[in-house]
Amino acid sequence: MRVIRSLKSPLNRLFIYETEDGYKVESVFYKGERLCVSSQVGCPVRCAFCASGMYGLKRSLKAEEIFAQYSLLKEELPIKGVAIAGIGEPSANADEVVKAIELFKREGLKVTVSTTGYPIEGFKKLMGAPHDGLTISVHGISKEVREKIFGVNVPLDEVLKALEEYLQKASSSRRKKFQFGYLLIKGVNDSKEELKKLGKLARKYRMTVMLMAYNEVEGIPLKGVSEEEYEEAFLFLRKEGVRVTLSNRFRRDKLGGCGTLTIAREVKE
Repeated sequence: MRVIRSLKSPLNRLFIYETEDGYKVESVFYKGERLCVSSQVGCPVRCAFCASGMYGLKRSLKAEEIFAQYSLLKEELPIKGVAIAGIGEPSANADEVVKAIELFKREGLKVTVSTTGYPIEGFKKLMGAPHDGLTISVHGISKEVREKIFGVNVPLDEVLKALEEYLQKASSSRRKKFQFGYLLIKGVNDSKEELKKLGKLARKYRMTVMLMAYNEVEGIPLKGVSEEEYEEAFLFLRKEGVRVTLSNRFRRDKLGGCGTLTIAREVKE
């Protein structure tokens, strides 16, 4: 694997890599300390809002390829942590992702992972991996909303069952490493009814909710909520008794923000 191009915004740096067999993946260095890396070429989940899955899954990355996204940059950048939250679904490549986590940990890095929980067997492996934080991307609670968001069936009841079984055996310190991720999409999952269901779920599992703002993507008709609506959703969940965090400005940057990484970026000179 090699770096073939880098792009820069006032907040983030995006790196485009080429694999030995000619595929391209991307990583983003943000907040001046963390590198968000990809785990697959494309993505099998194909969320409706996400550029990463627009072309489906081409292949999974080996642990060495996931690690190389860091090792190729470590002399150039002050990387303190890695987020396996770029292109791909980590649960669909769990064995290689777990190996990559172990490689990152040997470097003294903090490692976080984001996953939809699909497929379940892979999700179970990730929960037990030596990560420093795992975000479960729910994005919708009701069946109707989830069918609009996910390109494949990600059965929330099975994800929650696996999570509950794991947390029952986990220490209190380990439990704190888990949270729910929820990306607000206007007219899709931002209703008070859906947020109330999210709040109920978060209270049941004593989970923090990372409430994310949507980065609109060219070619995808979905829209994000306004700043006022975003704040209203945050305050609504707080009133529901939920611990909530918001997307920082790095995650909302047009270059490398959530859902914007792709395997087919057209770079204009």
